[in-house]
Amino acid sequence: MRVRTVELGTQGLTVSVLGVGCMNLSGGYSGQPDQRQALELLRRAVELGVTFFDTAEMYGPFRNEVLVGKGLKRVRDRVVIATKFGFDIRGNESRPRGVNSRPAHIRAVCDASLGRLKIEHIDLFFQHRVDPCVPIEDVAGTVAELVREGKVRFFGLSEAAPDTVRRAHAVHPVSALQSEYSLWSRGAEHDVVLAACRELKVGFVAYSPLGRGFLGGAAKGMAGDDMRRSWPRWQGRALANNLVLLEALEQIAKDKGCTSAQLALAWLLHQGTDIVPIPGTGKISRLEENVAAATLRLSAEDLGRIERAIPAGAVQGERYDAAGAALIERGRA
Repeated sequence: MRVRTVELGTQGLTVSVLGVGCMNLSGGYSGQPDQRQALELLRRAVELGVTFFDTAEMYGPFRNEVLVGKGLKRVRDRVVIATKFGFDIRGNESRPRGVNSRPAHIRAVCDASLGRLKIEHIDLFFQHRVDPCVPIEDVAGTVAELVREGKVRFFGLSEAAPDTVRRAHAVHPVSALQSEYSLWSRGAEHDVVLAACRELKVGFVAYSPLGRGFLGGAAKGMAGDDMRRSWPRWQGRALANNLVLLEALEQIAKDKGCTSAQLALAWLLHQGTDIVPIPGTGKISRLEENVAAATLRLSAEDLGRIERAIPAGAVQGERYDAAGAALIERGRA
């Protein structure tokens, strides 16, 4: 079974209907994965027909791009590699000092990412987080120059408000917006950013489509040093409430003969052909489970049951801590 492909945006970018979020391959939530296993996972993903791989300088930092470049070197002509700019990362610091999308910095990040990935061009270059100190028109203009120079093929934004997407798109076509979207996080609907993308014919890349693993049962066997334990949705009364929602989803999945993770991904794929989830995992078995979700068909009755089990607004707790939430741009149409 090989996954089908879809078009992101209207500029000619074609990707597999499910991608791979690569963050966890170099240490995302807990511990440091085995590099050999990570490279094997990338190889297996390509075998299954996955062509879309998402990384960032922020992941590691820097180590993830090196790993992804190494793992996809032999199949470079068959895959789409997305990476990101927009944070102020210095030296060996593990956390950024803030955001930075000044034109000179975007150019420096682009060159550094090309070097780490060992590729001649970045297929999709996302602004990781909006920089309130730099007009989005300047950001889009800088990426447009990189496109003309052949260093970048397509431009994307992440966690941007509708007006920001429109302003950027007016300067240079935005092929994709990457934001969190799943049964666990319905903000893209509430903030009408999904509607804005459809108006502009901008593709939507859904990161954390399994609610950072929650919809696949991650909360039931979480390591003690897992960073998710510090987030509001994974604590106290919010966690208790959310586990009840998960149990309802698991029952529907049992009735359908699939896993709760597959059901959650299938639900997302049924929200529109312009939505491409990028679930991340460090386990090949989970990768294969995720890819199989692309073949799961849901009836109107199935979709209704899922909606009743986890209606919009039912999940309790903020998805980020205060520092992370401050980087999310809010805004309506």
